[in-house]
Amino acid sequence: MVGIVEVSPRDGLQNERELLETGAKIELIERAVAAGVRRIEAVSFVHPKLVPAMADAEAVMEGLTRAPGVSYIGLVLNRRGFDRAVAAGVDEVNVVVPASDGFAKANQNSTTAALTEVAEEVLAEAAGRDLFASLTIATSFGCPFDGEVDPERVVEVARRGAAAGAKEIAIADTIGVGVPTQVRTLLDGVRAVAPEARMRAHFHNTRNTGFANAVAALEWGVDWLDSSNGGIGGCPFAPAATGNIATEDLVYLLHRMGHPTGLDLDALLPIAGFLSDALGYRVPALLPRAGAFG
Repeated sequence: MVGIVEVSPRDGLQNERELLETGAKIELIERAVAAGVRRIEAVSFVHPKLVPAMADAEAVMEGLTRAPGVSYIGLVLNRRGFDRAVAAGVDEVNVVVPASDGFAKANQNSTTAALTEVAEEVLAEAAGRDLFASLTIATSFGCPFDGEVDPERVVEVARRGAAAGAKEIAIADTIGVGVPTQVRTLLDGVRAVAPEARMRAHFHNTRNTGFANAVAALEWGVDWLDSSNGGIGGCPFAPAATGNIATEDLVYLLHRMGHPTGLDLDALLPIAGFLSDALGYRVPALLPRAGAFG
């Protein structure tokens, strides 16, 4: 069974113009959990002035009714974020490193090499605390500043992350430019240098290739796929981005292909309406418009 990591409370909301109140974020998370989600990227511990949508991370974690068997994930970029995540009681941390220097410069005023060193420190600390930690390699498929990204850059970040203690490695199509042939190439490369790590993939549907990429990853044998309720989210450096692949649409696709996910599609569908009302526009997910079949 392929697992689904719900990312709407973090990657979905972080770039939205409408800043949701803490209570609305908690409701979103608890609705997703009620629909069967068992891993959810609930918050990120980043500088509140740089990402105002995530400024209430501690309050969200404190206000949640924690469901048994659910892993609440906190995204971190550095040791300070990691310490905040541990204090807030997350079940796992997700460390992000971009594979391209252009994105690293624009997003964090740094380089891939420098941010990999930071990630190594955080991953080692998490391993020492027996806290599950994943490494997401952003811009694995392409960069808005540097263009094409050499797969070897992705593989090298994965190699160093695995050596430092990453239990899971994700390739991320941050700006939605990837195609299925890239998916297979990158997953093969990462598996070669991180044979013990779980494999996860994160796709955006900016150019309508996100679901094709998800199927390619599924057929390759990936362990987990990221998706976002309503298909919300995106990158501030990807103009006209439509967002992450939608959880509802992905679940429908997987179920029709005979792959169980543990998620209840009937319970997922109303979340898109909740998000549309909260954000003030109709979210991109298509299944809530057309309805399920069969």
